[in-house]
Amino acid sequence: MQNRENKLNGLLPGWLTKRKNVKPHRYVDVSENLFKLTTSEFNASSDDPDVNYFPGCSSNSPHTKDICDDYCHNNLKYDELFINCGGKEVASDNKHYSADQNPNGSSTFYHSETGGWGYSSMGLTKSLDNRPVSLIIKDTCNLSNTAAVLVETARVAPISLKYYGFCFSNGTYTVQLYFAEIGLSKKQAYPITPKRVFDIDIQGENVRKNYNIEAEKENANGDKMVEHNTSIKSYLEIHLYWSGNGSANYGPLISAISVTKVPPPKHHPKLSPALKAVIAVSSLFFLALLLLLLRKLGYLGGKRSSKEELKATELFPGGVYTFRQIKDATQNFNVVNKLGEGGFGPVYKGVLPDGTTIAVKQLSGKSKQGIREFVNEIGTISALQHPNLVKLMGCCAEDNELLLIYEYMENNSLDHALFGPEEIKSRLNWSTRVKIILGIAKGLTYLHEVSKLKIIHRDIKPTNILLDKELNAKITDFGYAKLNEGEHTHVITRIAGTTGYMAPEYAMRGYLTPKADVYSFGVVTLEIVSGRNSASYRPSDQTVYLLDLAYVLQEQGNLMDLVDPKLGTDYSWTEANSILELAMMCTNPSPTLRPTMPEVVKVIEGKTKIKTTSSTVRHSTDEIALTKAMAALSQPSPSESYSTAGPSEATPPLSNSNNITNEI
Repeated sequence: MQNRENKLNGLLPGWLTKRKNVKPHRYVDVSENLFKLTTSEFNASSDDPDVNYFPGCSSNSPHTKDICDDYCHNNLKYDELFINCGGKEVASDNKHYSADQNPNGSSTFYHSETGGWGYSSMGLTKSLDNRPVSLIIKDTCNLSNTAAVLVETARVAPISLKYYGFCFSNGTYTVQLYFAEIGLSKKQAYPITPKRVFDIDIQGENVRKNYNIEAEKENANGDKMVEHNTSIKSYLEIHLYWSGNGSANYGPLISAISVTKVPPPKHHPKLSPALKAVIAVSSLFFLALLLLLLRKLGYLGGKRSSKEELKATELFPGGVYTFRQIKDATQNFNVVNKLGEGGFGPVYKGVLPDGTTIAVKQLSGKSKQGIREFVNEIGTISALQHPNLVKLMGCCAEDNELLLIYEYMENNSLDHALFGPEEIKSRLNWSTRVKIILGIAKGLTYLHEVSKLKIIHRDIKPTNILLDKELNAKITDFGYAKLNEGEHTHVITRIAGTTGYMAPEYAMRGYLTPKADVYSFGVVTLEIVSGRNSASYRPSDQTVYLLDLAYVLQEQGNLMDLVDPKLGTDYSWTEANSILELAMMCTNPSPTLRPTMPEVVKVIEGKTKIKTTSSTVRHSTDEIALTKAMAALSQPSPSESYSTAGPSEATPPLSNSNNITNEI
């Protein structure tokens, strides 16, 4: 018998209170009515799992208030509530979720042992073979989103399911409801495909109408979640109910509930007239200073010369080193201290008087391109701080000397580690390679999504990935970096970067988005896993491009043949295959089919699986290049890797690694 919320009042009928002796109905729901019910009478009825007298907490009846207030022991007040619906006690995202494993729910009010919450459930359903259906279900679909632990179980109700929160302190709260459709098995054959559709009310306000879990899109974390801010005065009511749409017997389902208090806005004291005057004068002063700076930089008053641009660099932050200090630190730029050659000049090791070891990039002050890179690098990296980005410690601009001072990286570059002396190459075991790949991915995720300045690097390659003492990857060389303007696609007339690592849409048409960095990351990942240069040279004086070779192997179903033979069998086959497939997705010719860097990080960390496209996309349209790649499979691998500045007869779009800056 179901007579919920019908405004019934007076005393409860005797046959209900003494129903253990007479059983006209097994399940009785007369909840949310106005019966005169004392707390003791209600508590006595709570022992029966098939009868529900709970009056609710939203009624104006004084009896309702007494019963709800009775749950607030010692006048405790809560600022949060977390429930793992249908599951055991778990921890997720630094939150402790209470267990919710009571099996009853056909006509039930359940009050949790912790006292802070309860649920009221109504509805009876049976399976196709007329057996009762469990109202607690477990995941059989192997979901793999970031909150997977919260959606492994769920509580379901055929008609109505209400969760109550008691004893809240007054205020505004954020309510998050987690859902996953784990009740409809994709393997089970149904005469008619069922559809679960229900409404969601919070504090009596409808927040979702005809909510369909399967049709709902996942958020950035891979979750299906409804979030709503609401005002709470002592009690919270979350109501999920079947309103007649969708399939009968497939009522509401929920996996987890999170309720957290919104911090009150900070109250700033009113400013006195004197303080307002000081602020106004200061603002005018800084505005004048800004105009003076812009004029000196050449942005006001016409095009600046290289000499003026060079002087302007002294105004940038970080210029705390004199040329004399750096000259002494590097022993007058002694060739013994030379670490390598960057895109626009050499890099030296230096030691400051306090013992700090530094790396000094020396750019040409006579070159306009060198000046541009110097200004761009300081303006970009000085605002960025991340464990996977090289830290810029300062700069120096005196006369024609342009110096950038970085933290020192003990293990040089990734290029040096992969293709340099055997001593460091032998340290690149499988776990270290995965750590390096993940570090690069996290650094790019920070640049693309997290930092206040959204940056596109434009020149991701092994020489621009440095390795510290523990072989952690750090991205460097921001001379080509571009500010990402959100949804607006850049059309670049100055194509800058390194061929072989540049995305085709950028190299050929100048279209620049963060997906260009994703492409470069994919090429570098192939190099790390395979231990091969992006372009290597055979004794027959032919260039074989790594991406072409990877395409041929993928088409043959032998992509795992790319794994570096030096690893032997000491690596995870599943992990290596996943990373190689991910690299091929990152180098897809179509930028829209490439994953984002946050998605890449989740795949590498094993939080999500690769969503492969239905068909293989050719990475090269050059038949000669593909023929060379196929021929290379029948030849032994070269014993050495060489600089990619090799023969020019080979097809260049994929893997020639020369730095270029083309004026179009």
